[in-house]
Amino acid sequence: MDARVQQFMAMIKAKNPGENEFHQAVQEVAESLIPFIEENPKYRQAKILERLAEPERTIIFRVPWLDDKGDIQINRGFRIEMNSAIGPYKGGLRLHPTVNLGILKFLAFEQVFKNSLTTLPMGGGKGGSDFDPKGKSDNEVMRFCQSFMSELFRHIGADTDVPAGDIGVGGREIGYLFGQYKRLKNEFTGVLTGKGIEWGGSLIRPEATGYGATYFAQEMLATRGEELNGKTVCISGSGNVAQYATEKVTQLGGIVVTSSDSNGFIYDPRGIDPEKLRYIMELKNVKRGRIEEYAEKYGVEYFKDKKPWIIKCDIAIPNATQNEINEEDARLLVRNGCICVAEGANMPCTPEAVAVFLNAKILYGPGKAANAGGVATSGLEMTQNSMRLPWSREEVDERLHTIMINIHKTCVKYGTKEDGFINYVDGANIGGFVKVANAMIAQGVV
Repeated sequence: MDARVQQFMAMIKAKNPGENEFHQAVQEVAESLIPFIEENPKYRQAKILERLAEPERTIIFRVPWLDDKGDIQINRGFRIEMNSAIGPYKGGLRLHPTVNLGILKFLAFEQVFKNSLTTLPMGGGKGGSDFDPKGKSDNEVMRFCQSFMSELFRHIGADTDVPAGDIGVGGREIGYLFGQYKRLKNEFTGVLTGKGIEWGGSLIRPEATGYGATYFAQEMLATRGEELNGKTVCISGSGNVAQYATEKVTQLGGIVVTSSDSNGFIYDPRGIDPEKLRYIMELKNVKRGRIEEYAEKYGVEYFKDKKPWIIKCDIAIPNATQNEINEEDARLLVRNGCICVAEGANMPCTPEAVAVFLNAKILYGPGKAANAGGVATSGLEMTQNSMRLPWSREEVDERLHTIMINIHKTCVKYGTKEDGFINYVDGANIGGFVKVANAMIAQGVV
């Protein structure tokens, strides 16, 4: 590791002990940015990277709620308002037992760069709770969401901080959260994105992250004269992002052969066609069942407690969670002929896995670029809410596609090396940094 990066990271670790995911996210960015900052001393003198790594505001609060037995349960709520140099804080809410301060700071830090890359006026934030919606009744989820919003409402607003969904937060949870915000504030405003289409939501928003990751993969492949048509694609996860990545890959002629959840994955060599995808959507979104049931229905192989990366593929789109692809998985993917990895999840590849991909010089799109389609369409939802004017499905999809093409261009601009290899990690980090850094300098020491 570069001595300057080492020194910087020693400071970050001392100030943020035990927050391993946050350390990982900051180090990945620092390795790209510190050499760039040395060549551009105005950023060093203004200590932009040090300021970016410190949240503008960290909110932690108690969330008490009543379960269906009438017992009081207590969870912890968070909102990390990381950076507002280019717009109101923007980022999802995650409900999962693993949620803690370090994970949310990593996500909020990544969000700053991701939102900058979209070119839309959005700062970065993230929030959530260690509440687990799995196995809870609708009424229990509603009571939790209402208690959570009873504190959060005082810290957010359409021009201040606009949360969205993330793991564990879909249309049901956004509805309950929005209903409580409206009740408390007595106003109907675009304070949350991912809303239902009947009450201020945007068409394509549910599809956006999966579609966007697929569009980004398409752009990366084009730099080498390749296309998705006919390619075998391994996808992890079976939630929102995985479902719509599967849909878009299939529309573009790719063959998606895997789907997974926390218990294991299915391998369908004939491909997950639209009919099978509809079954997965019903299984996961409505019945809230396990992906193993797909294997039983369609007579395909199920790999318990395994990840899809053991399956031979041309393209991998990890959509499950952070650090799901380790060094061994990455080596296996490369050895099996994988030419492209597009991250649909946030930081799904460990640093060692990323190093394997970069050393092999395959196409590797980091999450802050490849999965920015979700927040980009959230930004489009904010615009529609401000205008009180909904756009058609085709118009939103076209704008999303254009944004992903432009993010790719930014990565190419800042990430192309002397030998012509495009390092999308450097491209995304530097491209996202410049806009925020210049805004911070212009606004003074705030």
